[in-house]
Amino acid sequence: MYAIVEIAGQQFKVEKDQKVFVHRLHEEEGNKVAFDNVLLLGDGDNITVGAPAIDGAQVGAKVLKHLKGDKVIVFKKKRRKGYRVKNGHRQSLTEIQIENIIASGAKKATKAKPEPKAKAEPQAKPEPKAEAKPSKEVKPAKAKAAPETEAVTQDLSKLTVAQLKAMAKSRGLTGYSSMKKAELIEALS
Repeated sequence: MYAIVEIAGQQFKVEKDQKVFVHRLHEEEGNKVAFDNVLLLGDGDNITVGAPAIDGAQVGAKVLKHLKGDKVIVFKKKRRKGYRVKNGHRQSLTEIQIENIIASGAKKATKAKPEPKAKAEPQAKPEPKAEAKPSKEVKPAKAKAAPETEAVTQDLSKLTVAQLKAMAKSRGLTGYSSMKKAELIEALS
């Protein structure tokens, strides 16, 4: 019995007790891993093809060791320009041994790690909103004498510089062409 399975972004044709070098897996040596993205199963004349994967099929393996592959030389050259760059690269690999191939009845592997991150993010987002609200509450307490002035100031901060310059021109202010946005808001309020 053999299977074509996707492991770490690559497809491998595997059989039981076969050793395979795959891209580095985030598992410790001696741990067992299961790959449920089985694309094809072959058992003699009986071949099952998934669309794109076979439901319930699973390949079990054991991590034997982590290692680095052979050095690959990357040499770049541009003729007549004096440009030569030589780099080397060693791919991080994991050696696994296929222990079993399950044709049906296997459960999908669930990843619990992304869920806590998703739960933690919404809790973190409301906190800045809670911090921003007290600062808004402090401002109206200081400006109770002139609530209309604050409303005008808030409206001015939402306007663009071009709109502020047009407003300054209509009010007859001079020197507005060289003013920055903050200066324009201060002069108009």
